[in-house]
Formats: sequence, C-alpha cells, structure tokens
Amino acid sequence: MTPRALRRWFSVHKWTSLVCTVFLLIVCVTGLPMLFSEQIFDTFVGDDDPPYESLPADIPNASLDVIVQKARALYPGQIITSVNPDDDEPAVLVSMAPSWQALKDDENHPDRHSGHWIKFDARTAKMLKQSRPADAPKEPRTWTGIIMGICNRLHVSLFAGLPGQLFLGLMGGAFGASLISGTVLYGRFMKRLPFGSVRRDRASRLTWLDLHNLLGAATLVWATVVGFTGLVNELQTPLFGLWRVTDVRQILKPYANLPVPSQEHLSSVQAAFDTAAKATPGNEVTGLSFPGASFGSPVHYVLWTRGATPLRARLFTPVLVDARTGELTGAYPMPWYLRFLEISRPLHFGDYGGMPLRILWALLDVVVIGVLVSGLVLWVVKRRIATDVRLRALGYDLDDADDATAPVLTTETVR
Repeated sequence: MTPRALRRWFSVHKWTSLVCTVFLLIVCVTGLPMLFSEQIFDTFVGDDDPPYESLPADIPNASLDVIVQKARALYPGQIITSVNPDDDEPAVLVSMAPSWQALKDDENHPDRHSGHWIKFDARTAKMLKQSRPADAPKEPRTWTGIIMGICNRLHVSLFAGLPGQLFLGLMGGAFGASLISGTVLYGRFMKRLPFGSVRRDRASRLTWLDLHNLLGAATLVWATVVGFTGLVNELQTPLFGLWRVTDVRQILKPYANLPVPSQEHLSSVQAAFDTAAKATPGNEVTGLSFPGASFGSPVHYVLWTRGATPLRARLFTPVLVDARTGELTGAYPMPWYLRFLEISRPLHFGDYGGMPLRILWALLDVVVIGVLVSGLVLWVVKRRIATDVRLRALGYDLDDADDATAPVLTTETVR
C-alpha cells in the first residue's frame, strides 16, 4: 500500500468515525436497557392482571366467536377492530372503538382516540381486564415507563420521527465505512506487533491507540452485524410503505370501492382463524383485523400468520378471508426485502438465543462503547499535541505550563 493510499484510508476512518461517534454512543447507551425491557418492567412495574384460573393443561380454548359476542355485549353499538391471541399467556385481546373514523387522526371527530381493549381468558372466555375509558383520567406514568420510553425514542429516531430514523440509518452507513477502514489500518500498522499487544511502556496515546484497535478488532464481527441490521431496521417505514403502494394496493384493488358490511352480518371469526391456519401449513395465526381498517380491505378479515420455529417466527404471511362468506381469498407472502427486515430484527436485539444471548449482546455493547470513547480520546489528544507543536513553533515555552499528566511529545506521537 502506497503512502497516499494509506493517508486516504486514514482520512476515511477518521472522518466517518467522528461523524457518527456521538450518535452511536446514544444508540449504544439506550440499547442496553432495551435489551432487558421485559425484565425491567416485571421488576419495577409488575403486572396487576387478576390471576388465571387453575385448569387442566389440556383444556381446549373457548371459541373466539363467544369472546367476540361477550365484547359486543359489554359495549353494544361499538365495533370490534381486531382480535389478537396472546403469545405467552392463555389470553385474547379484543380491541374496540365507536367507529373506524374515531381511530383516524381527525382533530374534529368527537370520539378521537377513543379506542380501547378488553382482555379475556382464552380458555373460559371470562373477562380479565380492560383499558380505562377514553374520558377517564389517565393513569400517571411510572418513572420506569418514562425512562424506557425516552430510551426507545432516542434509540429509534432521536425524537425526530421518520427523518430521525433515516438520519440514524445514514449514521449506520458511516459506521460501516469506519469499520472497514479501521480493519484495513489495523492490519497495516499491527503487522510488526503481536496480535492484541498493548504498549503500556510508551506514550499514553499509544496505549489508548492499542486499546482502541484491540477492542475494535475483538468486536468487529458483532459490530458489523448489529450495525448493518440496525441500518435495515431504520428503513422499516419506507419499506412497508413501498409494500403497501405496490403489492397491497394491487391485491386490494378489486375491493377498494366496496362498502364495509355491518359487523352483525359477518362470518365466524373462529372459522376465519381455522381457514388461515389451513392456508399456511406450519404457521400459527397471531391476529385478525376486521373489515374497514385503513390498511386492510373493506370486506375481508386480514389475518397475520407466522412461522412456528424460532428462525421463522419473524416471517409473517397475511391471509385474506372474505368476511361476508368465510371463504379464503388468498395468502400473500411478504416480498424479500420485508422478510429480510423481519429476520434482522431479532438478530439486532439478540432475541434468537434468550437471556444468555442478550447478556452477551450487552457485554459486547459495553465494549463497543469503550471503542467509541477511546476513539474520541485519541482525537482530542492528537489535536492537543498538534496545538502544542504549533505554539512551540511560534516561540512559546510550554514546558512550565504542562502538568504531570500532559502527553509526552515524541516524534512518534506527533506523527
């Protein structure tokens, strides 16, 4: 490698690192509590749901039609918007609203934001809990909820919505360029030294440099995977938008102008779940949306199914069932870019391997924070050394002003 090429690689590494370091520090620090969000909420917030009845393990679940009827009896005149079985508990969540218009972002609608939910025991169809009415005073937020909400919004979008997501995606690209250029430089400068060596008997800046290089090399693969999957996750909004205006619009085009039928005359919800399960062998049905939703069809149940294995659990396949007749319209696997996005989510947060993998992810996250901090220290120290050299060239005597902790000026450190 020629000196010119080496200087170019160094410039790429320096500037891409400086551009993204502060934002990566924010992402890394906020990502730590998000790795253990479930455990944090269980510890500091707890669950005020009533206990489930003790029933035999092999007892079958109640029909979803019975649960839907009980929800309608509790709130006659309202519509049901979705039915979602719980992933971890024997429960079913039924969401309701006065109308579909009440759920839209309409400042003038009297029932704006009046949607609510009811939680039922999936085995007995007994109501367990429901959300507070829209006109009731809001429950005070806990400090845990506030802190975790801040961490989530900082980590995902820096409180800036879609522009913040795209900006963090750009920072992820800069991080990738920093990793590549750092790998090239590390191989070049460390070929005369044993791998992983830290020169503690030289200038302090060399010690920081060796630590920076060592930690960066040790976490290179993990940082590349998490950085790339983070970049992909930041593109979720435009990718889902692309899917809706292409495939989804084409699928729903024949039904777009049909009126939404009354929910009193719709076909069986339980039968729609069974139909979707048969249409996607090996998948489990995770939820159902009623006709009329802004993202669905005016005459179809939209059911979401996913794979039953850990690897396929993030691969969703929507199924359309005609809500008027109960007949299957079709199952529509997501395009490749959304399937790639869904697979990257658990890899980014370490969800594939349970708690052991999350702990490993947290430790590696701390190490990457050390890489970022050491990189900032190296940049600050180098700027201080360069400033001292320029002042001495102008005739200033800085020896008396330097304290014992000042960096040692040698030919090697200046270079």
